[in-house]
Amino acid sequence: MDHHDREILDEELLDDKEHLARRFEADRGHLRAVAYRILGSLGEAEDAVQETWFKLSRSDVSAVENLSGWLTTVVGRVCLDMLRSRGSRREDPLEYYVPDPVVRVVGGTDPEHAAELTESVGLALLVVLETLSPAERLAFVLHDMFAVSFDEIARIVDRTPAATRQLASRARRRVQDATPAAGPDAHRQREIADAFLAASRGGDFEGLLAVLDPDVVLRADGGRTLAAVSKIVRGAEAVIAQALMYAKFKQAALPVVVNGAPAYLSVVDGRPAVLMSFTIAGDRIVGLEILADPERLAALDLSEEDLARAAY
Repeated sequence: MDHHDREILDEELLDDKEHLARRFEADRGHLRAVAYRILGSLGEAEDAVQETWFKLSRSDVSAVENLSGWLTTVVGRVCLDMLRSRGSRREDPLEYYVPDPVVRVVGGTDPEHAAELTESVGLALLVVLETLSPAERLAFVLHDMFAVSFDEIARIVDRTPAATRQLASRARRRVQDATPAAGPDAHRQREIADAFLAASRGGDFEGLLAVLDPDVVLRADGGRTLAAVSKIVRGAEAVIAQALMYAKFKQAALPVVVNGAPAYLSVVDGRPAVLMSFTIAGDRIVGLEILADPERLAALDLSEEDLARAAY
């Protein structure tokens, strides 16, 4: 091969790599959404997407007819390995764990990918997914949320298609049993969240009872730094008794949307202090997810301008 032929081959290879990179970027948002649902962690989802790019860049995909489908199965396999590895080294008590939230400031500068990441996946659903086995979680997310066939999922989890269908079915029953019914529209949900905040700030016991479901569940996650804060509280009166939990919201509170649900972020000295998200069914709050983990709060995708909008 002479010098001219080598130059032509190098140019063709460069064109192929640039084409693959463009194709991958077009699918990046989808792959991030898949990984976030399977892992419930924003950082791990980004790692999984990056690993998928490495695998693509090292693979011959010239015979692949559906590159988006191929990438979805690859990111699924990467996530499954990560879930299995996480299970053997997890330090956080799963009972209290609040999955990574995707936060959008009401009327603020929204992260571009927030809606894509969280469409149809609230924190309450992610909490339930955390209770599934890695294979169940993968089968449910890929099939029920992204319409991947059981034949394709079976190859990832190394089961038969029939066994894979059973995995998804078991997961679906768990999700349906634990997921609250659909709530009212977004405007009404925000009104209910506002009423809760106003009643808690004013020490209005009756006002809190009016917006809380009798069987409401509060889940608080302080992470490793504030492990003493982590707890689960069940029942309206027990939740109301946790008045100190809401003390920071008597300071600056920023209305935000967390995974499509109304929420508030307390801001102290210009930094996120506590994030409180509401799960609402009917006209009552059925779940409160409170993230007080300083490490994960510091990693929220919020600008100084957004945080400065917090009101007293």
